[in-house]
Amino acid sequence: MADIVNLRQVRKAKARSDREKAAEENRRLHGMTRAEREKLAEERRRLDAHVSGHRREPNDEAR
Repeated sequence: MADIVNLRQVRKAKARSDREKAAEENRRLHGMTRAEREKLAEERRRLDAHVSGHRREPNDEAR
């Protein structure tokens, strides 16, 4: 004899697993880890400081 299955719970579990699969795929395609984002932001800050330090005039706007 088959086990009794609550269809609502099965639907919710399937929806949850589908969302998790989609999130994993999005992380793989588009995402960066927190460490990668922080490293990239630090590198951008360092390069901006380097470039602004080499401007002829301190108020020289980027063109």
